[in-house]
Amino acid sequence: MKKILIFAVLLVVLIAPSCKKEYLQTQPTNQVSLEEIFSTTTNATSVLNGIYSYMFTRTTATTTNVQGKPGVGGILLGIDFMGEDLHQAAATWFTSTGEGNYVAPRNDTHPSNTYYYRTFYRMINNANYLLEYIDAATGSDADKNRIKAEAYTIRAYAYSYLVQFYGTRYIAGAPNNQLGVPLVLKVADVAMPRVSVEQVYAQIISDLDKAIALNLTTKVNKTHADVWVAKGLRARVALTMQDYPNAIKYAKEVIDGGRYPLMSQADYQIGFNNNTLSEFMWCAMPTTEQGDTFGSFYAQIAYNANTTYMRGTPKMINKALYDQIGANDVRKKMWEPSPTAANFPLPTTAFTRRAYMSRKFSVKTVGDPSLGDVPWMRSAEMHLILAEAYARSGQTALAQSALFALVSKRDLTAVQSTKTGTALTDEIMINRRVELWGEGFRYLDLKRLNLPLDRSTANVPNYVSASVSEVVSIPAGDPRFLFLIPRDELNANPNIGPQNP
Repeated sequence: MKKILIFAVLLVVLIAPSCKKEYLQTQPTNQVSLEEIFSTTTNATSVLNGIYSYMFTRTTATTTNVQGKPGVGGILLGIDFMGEDLHQAAATWFTSTGEGNYVAPRNDTHPSNTYYYRTFYRMINNANYLLEYIDAATGSDADKNRIKAEAYTIRAYAYSYLVQFYGTRYIAGAPNNQLGVPLVLKVADVAMPRVSVEQVYAQIISDLDKAIALNLTTKVNKTHADVWVAKGLRARVALTMQDYPNAIKYAKEVIDGGRYPLMSQADYQIGFNNNTLSEFMWCAMPTTEQGDTFGSFYAQIAYNANTTYMRGTPKMINKALYDQIGANDVRKKMWEPSPTAANFPLPTTAFTRRAYMSRKFSVKTVGDPSLGDVPWMRSAEMHLILAEAYARSGQTALAQSALFALVSKRDLTAVQSTKTGTALTDEIMINRRVELWGEGFRYLDLKRLNLPLDRSTANVPNYVSASVSEVVSIPAGDPRFLFLIPRDELNANPNIGPQNP
C-alpha cells in the first residue's frame, strides 16, 4: 500500500531559525536511523527546530510546492482572503490559490486544500516522534520536558486548524459527534479513521493541559512555543468551543503574566515584522538564507515588498471596516484611503497605489525584498478573547474594561465603552477584525460564530468582486465553509470514512 498522505514522515533535521546556512545537515534524513536521531536531547532538539522551520518554509519538491504557500503564514493569508476584510484590486494568481473564491475548500484535488491537510499532519507526525522517543534519549529531564511541552503545543496547534477546516463548527452543549479528522497520536498509527469533532477538541485540550503543566517559561527565541503560547492557544480554542470561563481564565493568565505587553503606538507602526516587538508571543523568524524571496508571507502582504505581485497588487482593507476605525486610533494609519506620493511613499515608481491600501506590514530589512518575522500569536489577541468571552457570558462591566485595556493603547483619547448586549459584542468584534487584519482569523470567526460572508456592504464598498471570482456572499452555515477531505487521502486511507458533504 502506498504511503498514506497524513503519515508521510518529514523528520527534517534542520537548523534553528537563528543559525547560519553552513550548519545545515545535508545527509538525507531517510539514511539516518531513528536511534541516532533521537539518541540525545540535542539531536531531538534539531528535529524540533526542523518542525519550526517547516512551519515557515515553502518546500521546493514538485509534490509539495504550492505557489504562495510559505508554511503556516501562507495558510493564514489564504484564510484571511476567505473573509471580507482583506482583498486586492484585481484577479491575480492570488485568486487562483482558491481560498478567496471558495474553490479550494470544495475541491478535493485542489493544491491549496491538499497543502493545508499535509502541512498540519506533517507537524503532527513529527511531534509524535518526539513525544514517543524523547524519554529514552540521553539528556537532562529539563531538556526532555522542554521538548515535550513544545511538541504537545505544536500538535494541539495543528489539530486546532484541521478540525476547523475539515469539521463543521463546534457547538457548546451539543454532542458534536459530526466527523472531524483522524487522530494520529503515535508513530505506529496508520490508516486511522476520522473521529468526532468532540474527540479532536478533547485531544487538543489534553495536549495543551500537558504542555501547560510542564510550565516551560524560557525559550531560545520566539519561534519556539512556551507556557504562554500554550495558554494563549488554550484560550483561543476555548473561545472557539464557546467555553467562555476557560477562555477568560487562560487569556487573563497570559495578560496578567506581563511577559508580552501591548506595543507602544510607535512600535505599532514599525511594520509587524520583528520578533522584538513586545506583543509577539510566537512567530516565524526566517533568516535571509531561509527566506523565500517571491513566495514568502511578506512577499504577499508587505506594501514595500519588491516583488512583481506587491508592486502591482497591494493588499487593501474593506472600506466598510476602515470607516469604523476611530479618527485618533493608531490603527487608522495602517491603511490609506487616498494614497499619494506625499502621504504614501513607495520604494520605486514601479509600485502601484490603490485606495485603502495597507501599510500594516512592511519588510524587515532594507535591501531584502520580502523578509520579516511572521506573527503566529500576539498578546493583543488575548485582550480581544478576554473581552469577547466576558461579553458573551453576560459580564458586561468586565467586558467593557477588557476592551478598554486594548483600545486605550491604540487610541490615547479613547473612553471606555458604555455599550451593552449585542452592541458591545459588535464593538468588540469590529476591534477584532481591525486588530487582527491579515493574521488569519476572519474566516475562522465567521465559521465559529455561524455568520454569513458578506462582501457587498452598503456605503459604497471598495471590494473588487472580480478578485474573488464574483463570490460576494455566502449564507451562514453554507457547505462552502467546510473543506473536503483531500482526494489523495481518500484514495490512500481505506478507513478514512465518508467524504464531507
